[in-house]
Amino acid sequence: MSLTAILMSGINELLEYLSAHVLTCLIPAFFIAGGISAMLATGAVLKYFGPRAPKHLAYGVASVSGTILAVCSCTILPLFAGIHKKGAGLGPAVTFLFSGPAINILAIVLTARKMGWELGLARAVGAISFSIIIGLLMALIFERNRQNQAEDDGMFAGEDSRPAWQLLAFFGTLVAILLFGTAAIPFWSKVAIIFSLLSFLAVVLTQWYDGEDVRTWLSETWKFVKQIFPVLLAGVFIAGILKAIIPQHWIQSAVGSNSLAANLLASVFGALMYFSTLTEVPIVKALLDMGMNKGPALALLLAGPSLSLPNMLVIGRVMGTTKTVVYVLLVVILSTITGLFFGYLVG
Repeated sequence: MSLTAILMSGINELLEYLSAHVLTCLIPAFFIAGGISAMLATGAVLKYFGPRAPKHLAYGVASVSGTILAVCSCTILPLFAGIHKKGAGLGPAVTFLFSGPAINILAIVLTARKMGWELGLARAVGAISFSIIIGLLMALIFERNRQNQAEDDGMFAGEDSRPAWQLLAFFGTLVAILLFGTAAIPFWSKVAIIFSLLSFLAVVLTQWYDGEDVRTWLSETWKFVKQIFPVLLAGVFIAGILKAIIPQHWIQSAVGSNSLAANLLASVFGALMYFSTLTEVPIVKALLDMGMNKGPALALLLAGPSLSLPNMLVIGRVMGTTKTVVYVLLVVILSTITGLFFGYLVG
C-alpha cells in the first residue's frame, strides 16, 4: 500500500470522527468534565481517604474518583504516592490508583458512543468493581496486621462543595444535553429539546452561581479541550493508519475470538502500552473494525488506561517490587476473566 493511501486512511478516519462525534458528544462531555473540575472540591473528596474515614467510605469514594480527576495512568502517580504516604492505607490508595484513569467520564461516554452502550456500560461497571476488588485484595495480602499512621491530615482537609441539589440541577442538565444530543430522534425535536435545556441551564447559572463560578467552569473546560483534544485527534489519525497497514487477518487470528489466549493477549498488551487520555477509544474502535472480538476489546479497555510500562516503574518505587507485581497481575487476570465473560455474554 502506498504512503498516500495510508495517510488518506488516517485523514478519512479523522474526518469521520469530527463529523460524527465532536458536536453532539465530545463538546457536551468537555463541559461536564470542566464542571466536575470547577464545581466539585477535590480536597473535599480527598479527605475521605484519610485514616479516620470509615473503610467503606474510603473505598467507595476512591472507586469513583476518576470522574472528578480525569487523569491518565502517569498523571495519577503523584496523587497516589501522596495519599499513600499520608496514611490512606494501601487498599484505598490502590483503589484510587486504578480508578483515577479508568473512570474518566469522557472515556466512558466516548466508548459508549463509538462502540455501543454495552461496551461503555461494561467498561464503567468493570472499572469501578475492579478498583474496589483490587484494593481489597491488596490490603488483604499485604496489610493484615498493619496500622495506618498518618504523618499529617493536611492532604485530607478540604471544604465541602455547594449544596447537592444545586449540583444536581447543574450536572443533570448537562448530562441531559449530552443524552439528547446523541439520541436518535428527529432533528428539529432534538433542537427544541436542547434549546430548552440550555435555557434552563442559563437560569440555573444566573440563580445559584456567580460570575466567577461560570468563568472558572469555562476556564477548566478550555483546559480539558487544550490538553485532550489535540492528543485525541492524533490518536484517531493513528487509528486510521493502523487500519490501513495492519493486515486484518493478523487481528482476527490474534484477538478475533473470545478465547482465553485472546483476552490474555489483549490484557497484557493494554497493561504494557501507554495510552494518553482517551486515545485508547479510537484505537480499540479501529481494532474492532478489523475483526477484534468484543471480549478482548473490553479486556484491553480495562487494563490499558490504568497501567503502562512507565506507570509500573514508578509504582514500584512507591510501594515496592512485590506489591507492584501483584497489582499488575491482579489487573491482568481480572481484565482477562471479565473480557472472557463479556465476550460470551454478548457473543
